[in-house]
Amino acid sequence: MDEPFCYTSFLGQERAKNMARRALGHGRMPHALLFRGPAGVGKRLFARGLAAALNCRGGQPGQFALTACGSCSSCKKLRSGNHPDFLVIQPEKDAIKIGQVREMSRAITYPPYESTYRVVLLEDVHAMQAAAANSLLKTLEEPPAGNILILTAEASREVLPTILSRCQVVPFLPLTEDETLTAIKRVLPELDDDTARLLARFSDGSPGKALLLHRLNMIDLLQRLVTALAGTASAAEAVLTLLPLAQEMSEQTLASGEEKGERQDHLPLFLDLLRTALAAPLFTADGAATSPDSPPDWPADAGSAQTVSGRFRHIDAALGQLARNCNRVFVCEMLLLHLAASAAPAHFS
Repeated sequence: MDEPFCYTSFLGQERAKNMARRALGHGRMPHALLFRGPAGVGKRLFARGLAAALNCRGGQPGQFALTACGSCSSCKKLRSGNHPDFLVIQPEKDAIKIGQVREMSRAITYPPYESTYRVVLLEDVHAMQAAAANSLLKTLEEPPAGNILILTAEASREVLPTILSRCQVVPFLPLTEDETLTAIKRVLPELDDDTARLLARFSDGSPGKALLLHRLNMIDLLQRLVTALAGTASAAEAVLTLLPLAQEMSEQTLASGEEKGERQDHLPLFLDLLRTALAAPLFTADGAATSPDSPPDWPADAGSAQTVSGRFRHIDAALGQLARNCNRVFVCEMLLLHLAASAAPAHFS
């Protein structure tokens, strides 16, 4: 997987890159940083790229390197994930716990093993338990010498004011569609252009989200679903065509985590994609991507404001049912039948 290594090689995120250049150029890196922005825009990889520049041995002795060389011993260890002075603290079962914070605080009382700085990355601090956050405050305010703490948080989630006040906040923004497309092709160079473009359009400027959609094959499922909804000619055909797709929706969106092994429910994410596709269809009736010369081929009344509003109500109702732990397959079945009926009500009369 061809991921960017040094922070300077990232697409977009100019404010974050300018902050890093200024701090490295002046030789004064803040002891606590909070990278805050949407999920999947590169906050974790940027932290690793900044750690690489901080401890790169390819520059002048006694000075920070403005960019990591990628070939010295420190850079090689970071690239392989085996650097002893780059620690990553991740949520355990959706939350960073007090035990993790206490263990980290003890570890950083010792000098870095081999580098000028130990960089500690605490991911998703918006999910930190209150006791863990309180335990972290003193360390954030004055970490032991030779340590830099980088926290990440989603922009849409609350972060304790006491944590915010002790960190320099660095905003991360969604990428443009072209930047997202370039990032996708960096990681998946074998992907065909049409699929990559659709992933970029559906990812809201988040390459991480685009890669998740690809891993779960959601775009293919979405194309087949939209094609089936547009081509349903009767209630009986809807049952025969859509119920198997409902089963597939339920199974395909409940997947194992890429790193932690637990099963994660991505059905709400898929329903958000479906909402986008039905509001402004990106596929023709045969499943091909739309273009200015290839408008979506839906029933004539399927794009009316009333029809679109009805689809949104059905999707919102399905999301509410999932939040109440209703049967996933049943929720998917009822949703697709309601959507088929709203797209072509005459066929169901």
